[in-house]
Amino acid sequence: MFTIEQLGSWSRIVEFPVTRDRIAAYAAATNDLTPQHVDGTVAPPVFAVVPGFEVMAEATLGVAPPEAASRILHGRHDIHVTRPIVPGDLLRCRAQVIGVHARSSGVAVTTLLETTGAAGDPVNEQYFTGFFRGATHSGDAGHTAPDHSADPQASADVPELAVTQHIDTDQPRRYAEASGDFMPVHLDDAFARKVGLPGVIVHGLCTMAFTSHALAGGTGLGDPTRLRRLAVRFSAPAFPGRAITTNAWRIGGNRYCFETVSDDGAQVIKDGLAEYTA
Repeated sequence: MFTIEQLGSWSRIVEFPVTRDRIAAYAAATNDLTPQHVDGTVAPPVFAVVPGFEVMAEATLGVAPPEAASRILHGRHDIHVTRPIVPGDLLRCRAQVIGVHARSSGVAVTTLLETTGAAGDPVNEQYFTGFFRGATHSGDAGHTAPDHSADPQASADVPELAVTQHIDTDQPRRYAEASGDFMPVHLDDAFARKVGLPGVIVHGLCTMAFTSHALAGGTGLGDPTRLRRLAVRFSAPAFPGRAITTNAWRIGGNRYCFETVSDDGAQVIKDGLAEYTA
């Protein structure tokens, strides 16, 4: 059983000093060619998960039974940006589980990650939904992340943006080194097969990072510092050595819904939402 006594309780606070080199390494690990990311001037939007990854994982796994830990997959991620991360920031991160919900094929755990500057100024908040495949739990507790479901009518039209990107064969290793996420399903083929996957899979957040710079470059809103929300549902794993195509539709103002499809036909991301300032 999953424990719900910790719901709503903040974790310990971790501090993370941001450097140009750490930003540039993340950009390189996600094939991001945006100039200010490459030179480390401004962090890519999905870099936001790196400072708080440790406490986010601790909080999420802390409510799960030990035998379920190896079966976790990234279900959803939703980043709300107050301001970009820049070199010299000393970030403070804390997390809390806000919901545990039984599903037909497993259990979804939703965790809120809060990141502030050294003076307590808001930087971003994120909703991470971890899905424990095959796990069971009786009943629901707490609440889920804010909705970002796409209007099915929007994707019925020809997309305003279609960007194809190639995932390198060594992408999981490079992403693990840049992000600190060394979960074995991304690095150990035998382990991935043991837990029911066809082999090593690409980190969901790496795929999300790919979409963030595909969108910024393809929408004409090329300044990544204008991004204020990026949300996705991971519907199938992406694999090293494959190509992915992100299709996007404007849904009003500077808001886009998007989806990402692998070259083998799998829909990797559904219900994507990107919002930019004017």
